Amino acid sequence: MRQDEIWDAEAARHYDTPGTGMFAAEVLGPTVDRLAALAGDGPALEFAIGTGRVAVPLAARGVPVTGIELSAPMIAQLRTKADAQTIPVVAGDMATAVAPGEYSLVYLVYNTVANLLTQAEQVACFRNAARHLGEGGRFVIELWVPELRKLPPGQQAVVWHSEPGYLGVDTYDVLNQHLVSHHFRFADSRQAELFRTPHRYVWPAELDLMAQLAGFTLESRHADWAGSEFTAESRSHVSVYRLP
Repeated sequence: MRQDEIWDAEAARHYDTPGTGMFAAEVLGPTVDRLAALAGDGPALEFAIGTGRVAVPLAARGVPVTGIELSAPMIAQLRTKADAQTIPVVAGDMATAVAPGEYSLVYLVYNTVANLLTQAEQVACFRNAARHLGEGGRFVIELWVPELRKLPPGQQAVVWHSEPGYLGVDTYDVLNQHLVSHHFRFADSRQAELFRTPHRYVWPAELDLMAQLAGFTLESRHADWAGSEFTAESRSHVSVYRLP
């Protein structure tokens, strides 16, 4: 499925979970703090802005935020929180769409760069970020580390999260560096609701090479938005790339 087919009206309606999950204060607080510090006095551009989970609180901190978003229903959901003057949004693909102006920060959060399913598209995304930045501008990516150590020979799926009413399963295609995340939600009935998202997983070293191709250098890498040390055991990373 194409990304615009996945993030349809139903997905947009169920995406926001105020105060919990990705929208919990302990998740959003450090994210917004770090992005505001990186933006400094300049404007920020969010690739795949979605429903404004990060952009709305970042704009409330006084950072001018513009977005690029492929899904019209996600933009419509964002518009229930902020108008087009407060947070302008360009409809289009984050790898190719162009937003007006020059930015001090471009950011791409919560694993979304992996929604681009080919290496060429991911490289184009880095180049598009560089196109929007002024001298010394930064591109920030939040991404999980592929958990292939959990995948023994002959096994193609891993349960990555389990709690009452929810089961998360990833199926891997290691030949093509693809995975599909399966999100099962269920109550007391015999039926479950399934939501699936395809990804191209990327190692940090591969991201660094993509950055070099676009003219960036790696400025920092941490395990989370709070600045924890990135180690071999880290399950995700926040990487900051900078133009000369």
